Amino acid sequence: MLSGLMNLLRACWGPSSDRCGPRGSDAVGKQDGLLWYKDIGQHLSGEFSMAVVQANNLLEDQSQIESGPLSSSESGPYGTFIGIYDGHGGPETSRFINDHLFSHLKRFASEQQMMSVDVIRKAFQATEDGFVSLVTKQWPMKPQIAAVGSCCLVSVICNGTLYIANLGDSRAVLGRLVKATGEVLAIQLSTEHNACIESIRQELHAMHPDDSQIVVLKHNVWRVKGLIQVSRSIGDVYLKKAEFNREPLYSKFRLREPIKRPILSSEPSILIQPLQPHDQFLIFASDGLWEHLSNQEAVDIVQNHPHSGSARRLVKAALLEAAKKREMRYSDLKKIDRGVRRHFHDDITVIVVFLDSNLISKASSNRGVVPSLSIRGGGVSLPSNSLAPCTTPTEHSAS
Repeated sequence: MLSGLMNLLRACWGPSSDRCGPRGSDAVGKQDGLLWYKDIGQHLSGEFSMAVVQANNLLEDQSQIESGPLSSSESGPYGTFIGIYDGHGGPETSRFINDHLFSHLKRFASEQQMMSVDVIRKAFQATEDGFVSLVTKQWPMKPQIAAVGSCCLVSVICNGTLYIANLGDSRAVLGRLVKATGEVLAIQLSTEHNACIESIRQELHAMHPDDSQIVVLKHNVWRVKGLIQVSRSIGDVYLKKAEFNREPLYSKFRLREPIKRPILSSEPSILIQPLQPHDQFLIFASDGLWEHLSNQEAVDIVQNHPHSGSARRLVKAALLEAAKKREMRYSDLKKIDRGVRRHFHDDITVIVVFLDSNLISKASSNRGVVPSLSIRGGGVSLPSNSLAPCTTPTEHSAS
């Protein structure tokens, strides 16, 4: 399957990649229908590639890459920050994270004058607290915002150390070279919080021993309280605080019994490890990609092609699989507009970060060599005040 997929990808992404998309400057990315992409860019420790394809009427995935100062202090730390925020129920939470989490991280890094697990944990908590405050303010006019949330996958590369923090079911995968064989193996770095994973169901039962309905198999999918697949998120305040699980929230989101303790958590799982010279690249993606590609398939696609266009190739590979599953041609899938497109695949965001061991070792002294970078994943242009439609939201699916 993978060899055929790679042949299709080569047909579109040969040396002259502009032939498949609009020409013009790639400084802030390009738009091709529902696909936004930045094929190649430079961060402090190597190159990166970024792509987003929209399926929802309003893009619920948000993403960013920031490289340079990781605090407001000139003395550092310096490094690269990657964030992928897969929203559900609407775009409000993922947009909020995109606007606030990195600034919180810089503030706490300034206070501690270093990057650490504690800095990242505090940045997550400050973002959650900020969104809860927003829900509290908007509840009288817009109560359905209490049922909007987002997964949150963050990585920081700083002083040769890799940090991965995750809430929900987005995923970070490392491509690591095995010198003896020349293979590049896929290593999943992020811990996922989805009720389809047995250990997560066990965790929920342990935390809520008095609730036999804490996880429910509904339409052949495990869901927390029969409502949502992820067990950790930013937002989803209706499953964290009793005062937001009542009228005028839609009845489908209201629980029969009052909430005694938070059902969902905003505590991220955090991994920290030193980067090794044989670590080649990192793939960060929302679950829309992983629904269609395995970890190793994604790593093989990146490894077997030039750096430029890597994220776009992964998105294309996922869309080819989505079309194949529905027994339709990729060209026909591309013609389907946002909103209706969600019946065929989710919003998909991919960031591929290449790791140059020489640059990583010099990153703290090279901070002036590579200009500071700040870029956000794009989507179909809409007014900045466009939020979720006021129609009844559907069940929270993949997230």
